[in-house]
Amino acid sequence: MPPLTRETAVPHEPNFGNLDVANFTVGAMLRAGIAVRRIVRGADSLEAAANLVVRYLYDHCADSNTGERSCALVRFYKTHVYGALEPEQQLFAERLLGAQSKDDDMRCLALVATAGDEAEWNSRRDSTSHQAIPLPSVDMVRRAPMIARLIEDLGLDIESVVTGRSTPARAGEARTYDVFHVEDAVGSPHIPAQREFVLRYGISSVVGFGGLLRSGELYAVILFSRVRIPKTSAARFRAIALDVRSALYALDETKTWAMH
Repeated sequence: MPPLTRETAVPHEPNFGNLDVANFTVGAMLRAGIAVRRIVRGADSLEAAANLVVRYLYDHCADSNTGERSCALVRFYKTHVYGALEPEQQLFAERLLGAQSKDDDMRCLALVATAGDEAEWNSRRDSTSHQAIPLPSVDMVRRAPMIARLIEDLGLDIESVVTGRSTPARAGEARTYDVFHVEDAVGSPHIPAQREFVLRYGISSVVGFGGLLRSGELYAVILFSRVRIPKTSAARFRAIALDVRSALYALDETKTWAMH
C-alpha cells in the first residue's frame, strides 16, 4: 500500500500521527479519541460523521515508520428499522430475506459508511453484499456467526437488538462496552468470505467496537486489519467506542442519511 499523504488524510484534521494497531498504546488511544471528536465537528448528518470516522481510521491505522496502511477495510454499521431505509437498501434487505415476511419495524443492520482498498469499498451504495442486513429474528441472527458474535461481544443481547428494546444510552453515561476481536481471521468461522476476502486481501485480525447510541440503536465500527492485533491492543478500542458515541450524540436523532 502507498504511504499516507496529506491528500489522503481527512480534510482540516490536526496531525495526530499514525495509530499502530499491532501495538495500540494508551497514548495512541487518547490521540484517536481526540481526533474522532474533532473531525466530526460541523458534520450535518450521522452519515457524514460516520464517513469521517472510517476515513480517519483507514488512513491513520498504519505503520509509524513506513506509513503503510494496516487496514484493508473499515466499516460503520447502525441498526435501523426497515421502513426508515432508503428504497435501494430495502430492496437489498428483501433479496437477503427471500420469501420470509417483513414489516416496517423489522430491524436491519445498515451500512452507513465505508473506506477501503478497492474503489467500490468507498461508497455504501457500491457494496455488493452488506448494504442492509435484515435481523428478522434471534434464530436468523444466530445463523450469521459474525453478526451474532459482534452483538454479544459488545455486551448486548441479541433479542433486545432484534426487537428494538435496547435501553437508550444517556448523555454522560459511563458505561463501557467490550470489543469484537478475532485475532486469527484466517479459518475463523466468525469471519465470512474466507477465500474471496480474508485470503485474497491478507486479513490477519478483525476488531469491532461500538455500543448503543442515545436513541437505543446499535452502532458498530469494524476494522479488517492486515497486521495481527493482539488482545491488549484490541481492548483499547473500548475507549474509542465511547469517544465515537459522544461525537455522534448531537446527530443521533437528527437525519441519518446525507442528502445526495
